[in-house]
Amino acid sequence: PFYAQPSPSCYAAREMADTSFDDEIRSQFYEFIKRFSSESLSMLSGSGAEPALKDYVEQVLRMVENDRSTLYVDFKEVEAFDPSLAAAIEEHFFRLEPALRGGLRDFVSAEFPAYAQAQRDFHVAFFGMPFTMKIRDATKTENIGKLSCVSGTVTRTSEVRPELVEGVFACGACSTLAEGVKQQFRYTEPMCCAQKSCTNRTVWTLDVKRSKFADWQRVRVQENTSEIPAGCMPRTLDVIVRDENVERAKAGDKAVFTGSLVVSPDVLGMQTGQRTEVRSKQEGRGADAGGVSGLSTLGVRELAYKTCFLASSLSSADARFGDINIRDEGDDEEAVKATFNTAALDEIEEMRAKRDIFSLLAHSIAPTVHGHDDVKRGILLLLMGGVHKQSPDDGTRLRGDINACLVGDPSTAKSQFLKYVCNIVPRAVYASGKASTAAGLTASVTRDEESGDAVIEAGALMLADNGICCIDEFDKMEDSDRTAIHEVMEQQTVSIAKAGITTTLNARTSVLAAANHAYSRYNPSKSVAENINMPAALLSRFDLMWLIRDKPDLARDRALAEHVTHVHTFCHHPELGFEAVDPKTIRAYVSAAKRFTPTVPPELVEHIVDEYVALRQKDANDPVHNDGFTSARTLLAILRLAQALARVRFSETVASEDVAEARRLMEMSKDSVHGEREEKTHLSPQDKADRIAALVNDLIAGNGGDFIKISDVMPQLIAMGCSPEDLERTIDEYENLAVWTRINDGNTIKLIDPDMD
Repeated sequence: PFYAQPSPSCYAAREMADTSFDDEIRSQFYEFIKRFSSESLSMLSGSGAEPALKDYVEQVLRMVENDRSTLYVDFKEVEAFDPSLAAAIEEHFFRLEPALRGGLRDFVSAEFPAYAQAQRDFHVAFFGMPFTMKIRDATKTENIGKLSCVSGTVTRTSEVRPELVEGVFACGACSTLAEGVKQQFRYTEPMCCAQKSCTNRTVWTLDVKRSKFADWQRVRVQENTSEIPAGCMPRTLDVIVRDENVERAKAGDKAVFTGSLVVSPDVLGMQTGQRTEVRSKQEGRGADAGGVSGLSTLGVRELAYKTCFLASSLSSADARFGDINIRDEGDDEEAVKATFNTAALDEIEEMRAKRDIFSLLAHSIAPTVHGHDDVKRGILLLLMGGVHKQSPDDGTRLRGDINACLVGDPSTAKSQFLKYVCNIVPRAVYASGKASTAAGLTASVTRDEESGDAVIEAGALMLADNGICCIDEFDKMEDSDRTAIHEVMEQQTVSIAKAGITTTLNARTSVLAAANHAYSRYNPSKSVAENINMPAALLSRFDLMWLIRDKPDLARDRALAEHVTHVHTFCHHPELGFEAVDPKTIRAYVSAAKRFTPTVPPELVEHIVDEYVALRQKDANDPVHNDGFTSARTLLAILRLAQALARVRFSETVASEDVAEARRLMEMSKDSVHGEREEKTHLSPQDKADRIAALVNDLIAGNGGDFIKISDVMPQLIAMGCSPEDLERTIDEYENLAVWTRINDGNTIKLIDPDMD
């Protein structure tokens, strides 16, 4: 195969290569499979002790039991066993790959002769390389033929096709078979017939039954967004995967590929049917020495070459961040725990036991942004997400992803929230509304440059499948482009009917959008609908919508200025009164929480129905503030938010306080749109504490006892515009005054002296 540009020095080096080196590597790799054990490396010290467990012997046994043909080898273990073997594999992987596969075949033949006698090829896939290269570094000529590791984002995958690996041809003149014709990145026929008396050189028939084929797929990989230098276009690389690696990468996946960079002839520009040959120096000595047709007769100047990456293994880059599948398609608790080390699991369990974990995580969202506490709570619930539902009868799907929109004046940190979410979520895509089209957000149909077939190019929403799509400048999108995402936000699919392709693709993503007002800043003389300037059909698809106004306020402006100047001076947020959770820990906690699938207990169903009916009646009785109308989607939004709150607590059941907090967030969201949020939250902390204390004492007196559950207090606090943090501060204050105390694990407030007012 062509793994370097053909030149006299290159051919001379290949002729001088001694096959004994390949045989030595084959023997060493055989010994590695036979002797290596992660539990005992005593053989390295020369003690000769037999290890108790041999890792790759066990893997070969499982490979045979499962009818597989690929052995997965950790490169670090090869390096620990035999550094010289590891160095040779890393430096000459493309050349030595047949020897490595031969060593695996030798071992299988010795241990499982019946399995090895079957007509199959064995493969060796390496992983665990010391470092991962960027695409623009991996495509340098110094990496050709070496074992390397490349990371990137999959943007396109071809269909799986059969690749001719080793052909058997029948002569068109005398029907003599020419076996073992290796293919060289293109369809290659024998140069001459094995019969010396036969002069046929052009007419050949492929014997399909006797030839060897392998599954083949081409994956287009693009540089990760964080790896693109400023002012540069993202580079792409074609990755070839074969056999058991096909259909393992999908558009939008951040994947790590381990294999070798190869250079192959670009035959697209050649005339159809043009025949080229590679003449062997042993021409005329028989069929085996006759050589095969190739490309050298065209000359170097008549050929173009392209690089591609031949992958032996691939893995998800998201797994390094503890990201898991949230679609209930097979992930269990043990699978999730396997993605974290012991220290991370201990830290997650310690955080889980904290009573105020929801507030702690919410305040740790974008700590460099001042204020916006309820907005941060909404973003945390968007990260958690709800539970996806599908009816077993008719297949009706109910989305669990939460959508949120931030509409506000300039300089209110909307874009900062979007950038923070993109950095914390393993599978997040950032798009700007003004520079995005409908095809760029959903999907486009293009022509494949090699086959000419129509292929689908994934857009931002498809690339963010199982993740979050952050769309900035949402208001500046064209109406026709913005309409294209209506289906994605509710049905979570992308329907395509163009260029002869009619299909429906998955786009199961949460949408976090940021927009300015229609008049750049909020115009008090205009209605809310005129200020937002978005159709009701689109607004109803957002579970939470925050209208952020920049009103002059002396105390708030001073606190904001001090916060901003501190961040500007020290590049770090000021003292917050608590220890903020770092993004890596938040990401791990969210991934661990997503394995829970909370359900709504029957006793809460009637309560949720009453809450929804009350919201509908409130809109009907208040025609002035009915711009953000309440619909059935509002009810589903409350259920999704309540399930996300239950996930924060690592609970499988939605509690009444979850529904109360979800209702409060919905109320605060609507109040922010109607301009009432500032009035409710403008109370001083002491005024809030006095109101909460009066409410709690009245409720206790109304019950005729000396205690009350906190969950019974929360619905009343919603109408007052108070948050759970305000209640916690009030309880702590009155506990210090020896007026109240907590019982039942902190879920109930009890009067210490019932006679005290």
